[in-house]
Amino acid sequence: MNIKKNDTVIVLSGKSKGKKGKVLTAMPKENKLLVEGVNVATCPVKARKQNETSGIIKREIPIRADKVQLYCSTCKKGVRVGFKLDGDKKVRVCKKCGKEI
Repeated sequence: MNIKKNDTVIVLSGKSKGKKGKVLTAMPKENKLLVEGVNVATCPVKARKQNETSGIIKREIPIRADKVQLYCSTCKKGVRVGFKLDGDKKVRVCKKCGKEI
């Protein structure tokens, strides 16, 4: 999986198509991502203690990694990821413009 935590991604398909967001959590074993403001569901919450309130909250649900693409700020769109060696370090680059991500 080429996408990591704190990357900016754009959604390619689904009800949140076209939305941009920051990756909060990457789950490579399940091939899923938790993206800020994307795939939001309403969940009922019951009060567990006396001073807590119950109600309906909105929270992000994990989205499959193949439904998002890394967002390049230079190209202003979703791009594929390439790799290049910078000294002894492997860095990710945009396939369109070649800029380091």
